[in-house]
Amino acid sequence: MRIPFGDLGRQFTAHQPELEAAALRVLRSGWYVLGAEVKAFEAEWAAFCRASHAIGVANGTDALHLGLRAVGVGADDEVITVPNAAGYAAFACRLIGARPVYADVDLDTWTINPVSVEKLITARTRAIVPVHLYGAPANMQALSTIADRHGVALVEDCAQAHGTEAQGRPVGSWGALACFSFYPTKNLGALGDAGAVVTGDDELAERVRRLRQYGWTKKYWATEPYGLNSRLDELQAALLRVRLATLGEDNRRRVELANCYRELLADVPGLRLPADLPGHVYHLFVVRVGAGRRDPLRESLREQGVESVVHYPVPDYLQPALAGFGAGLGTAPVAEQLAGEVLSLPCYPELSLDEAREVAAAVRVGLV
Repeated sequence: MRIPFGDLGRQFTAHQPELEAAALRVLRSGWYVLGAEVKAFEAEWAAFCRASHAIGVANGTDALHLGLRAVGVGADDEVITVPNAAGYAAFACRLIGARPVYADVDLDTWTINPVSVEKLITARTRAIVPVHLYGAPANMQALSTIADRHGVALVEDCAQAHGTEAQGRPVGSWGALACFSFYPTKNLGALGDAGAVVTGDDELAERVRRLRQYGWTKKYWATEPYGLNSRLDELQAALLRVRLATLGEDNRRRVELANCYRELLADVPGLRLPADLPGHVYHLFVVRVGAGRRDPLRESLREQGVESVVHYPVPDYLQPALAGFGAGLGTAPVAEQLAGEVLSLPCYPELSLDEAREVAAAVRVGLV
């Protein structure tokens, strides 16, 4: 592709000296698991999120799994989440034996609809997992009120929201705890899998620390029955520290690219742009193309050398692995509509403004 959807090679080149120095520092240290680099990154990430604690884990799904366990979710409990974010929260529920319950999303913001959430709360509800989708914040004020009123835990899925703010506060600071992925394509990406849980609760932080390493309170002394081996390694922690130093700058670049798209695509018929929410960091720049025109547009872009991606084509409850929980076609009409209309355009810090202009021109050709 002339303009790839993402280019991790460009990202490496932009930070190459610092990344190589960090990797060499770890290799020379002779300590590769839960050492000084992890401790330093946890402190730096907690400070960035304005949280008391950050606990590094192996990946974002483990962050969700351990976070849900830490707040007391168990087998047969219900967890309310969204069906339009690729199923990661649902799979974390299934690792526990809990039941995912799907709220619909808002047609304008594409994040969880608080009205839908409240209608689904039962005596078995133990947690609500809002997803800050594509870098856009969910309505955390409304969700916090609902969670407090019903006495259920609020666990934020921040995997696509590094640096996002919700109603003037950092995401991750609203719930009992929050879960981050550092998959390489994220706004803050490792060079492999990595994740973290952040929280302001000392007791929850200690429980997650135990759960990530066999349930140990001290070495070879396990007090948690569901502990895993889910440790952030020293190498990824060191590399993440390099990337964290420029995260604010990189997010501002994403916003600049998004604004470029907004200016150039505002008048294109049949195209709906994402809501321009305060605090949005544009992990993805996602547009809506209705009336069966999304897939033809994607093919037109491909023919013009522009790569695009659909995030995400199938609601969770229509996935074979997640069927059977009482949800079927019609469960979340807005999420189902979006699944047939959303299209992600290239938007990453190393993309040039000239390339963004080419993408916009190609979109116009495909739709006008």
